[in-house]
Amino acid sequence: MKQLSREINTKGGRYAIADRTFDNAPQVLKKIPKEEFQKYFEQWQHPWNKGVAPKVIDWKEAAIIWMYKCCPPIDDFDVFRESKEQNFFESQESIIALCTHLQELMKTIEDLDENQLKHEFFKLLQISLWGNKCDLSLTGGENSSQKTNIMNYLEDLKPFILVNDMEHLWSLLSNCKKTREKESITRVDIVLDNSGFELITDLILADFLLFSNLATEIHFYGKTIPWFVSDTTIHDFNWLIDEVKHSNHKWVSKCGADWENYVKTGRWVYHDHIFWTLPHEFCAMSQVAPDLYAELQKAHLILFKGDLNYRKLTGDRKWEFTVPFHQALTGFHPAPLCSIRTLKAEIQVGLQPGQGEQLAASEPNWLTTGKYGIFQFDGPL
Repeated sequence: MKQLSREINTKGGRYAIADRTFDNAPQVLKKIPKEEFQKYFEQWQHPWNKGVAPKVIDWKEAAIIWMYKCCPPIDDFDVFRESKEQNFFESQESIIALCTHLQELMKTIEDLDENQLKHEFFKLLQISLWGNKCDLSLTGGENSSQKTNIMNYLEDLKPFILVNDMEHLWSLLSNCKKTREKESITRVDIVLDNSGFELITDLILADFLLFSNLATEIHFYGKTIPWFVSDTTIHDFNWLIDEVKHSNHKWVSKCGADWENYVKTGRWVYHDHIFWTLPHEFCAMSQVAPDLYAELQKAHLILFKGDLNYRKLTGDRKWEFTVPFHQALTGFHPAPLCSIRTLKAEIQVGLQPGQGEQLAASEPNWLTTGKYGIFQFDGPL
C-alpha cells in the first residue's frame, strides 16, 4: 500500500497528475487486498475515532475514507473544489453588500435598542436561510451563485417561510445574554452545509452573534471529506476566510481579518467528524458517535443548515406534514436546536393542518424546488 502511494505521488506532482491518477484508479485499487484497506483504515481511525469503525463501516467505505485522509494526491483532492470557488467568485456583488452592511452595523451596535437588535438578528438569519438556495446539488453542478444583493429581497421572501421560529431563537439567546455572568460563555454551534456564498452568510451571522454579545463563541462542523457536491470541508472554510481577507474591498477584507482573528483566538472553532458522512440518522449519534454527541451537548443552541441535515434529523421518513418536529427527531435532543433550510427533499414536518396539502395542490413540486424555507426550533424556552 505504501509503495503504491509513493508511485502515485511521484508521477509528476500532487495536483498535475490528479486526472491521470483517477484514470488509473481501478487498476491501482484492484492490486490492494481488501484486508489491507481494512488494516490501514483501522490504524488511521483508532487514535481519534475509537468505536465508530469498523463496526459501522464496511471495508469499501473504509477504503474511500482512508484514501481521502491518507493517500496523496487523493487526500487533498476535491473534485467539486472548482465549482465551490466559482460560486464564491461569482457572488461578489452580494458578498460586498453583506460585508459592508456588517461593518456598518458593527459601528452602531451600541446605539441599537433591543427591538432594533432583534430586527438585525432576524435579517441575518433570513440571509443565512436564503443563502441555502446556493446549492450545487440542486443545480446538478451548474452555476448556483448569488449575483444580486439578497438583502433587497428579504421582505418579498417572507411569505415563503413556512415555519418561522425566529422568535424562539431570539428569546433563547437574548435570555442567555441577560443572565450571563461576566466569565461565563454562550456557545452557538452551526452544522454547516454548502461552501461558497452560503458559507459567507453563515460566517456573517456568526460574526454578528459575537459582536452583539448574543454569543461568546461559535463552533462550526463540516465534512471530513468532499461530500454532496458543495458541502463545506476544512479546506473550504480556511480558503474562504483567506480569500475574504485578501479582497480588494476594504470592508470585505476587514471581515476576513476579523474572522481569521476569531479562529486564532478560539472564539471560532472548526470541527469535523466522520459521523457527518456516515449513513446514520442523527438519533443514532449518541450510540454511534458519543464523543460528537457530548460535544454538541455543550452548546446553548445548535443551528443545522440545509436539507441533508434535516433529512438526517427526521430520519428521512415519510412523516405526515403535521407530525411535531420534536417527535420526528426520535430522541435526538443534545441541546436546543433549529433547522435552517430551504426545501429540496420530499420531507417536511411541523406544518399546520392542511398547509402541506394546499401547497401540493397549487405547486406539485413545492417540496423540492428550494422556493420555500423554514426556521424550525426544538427545545425548552
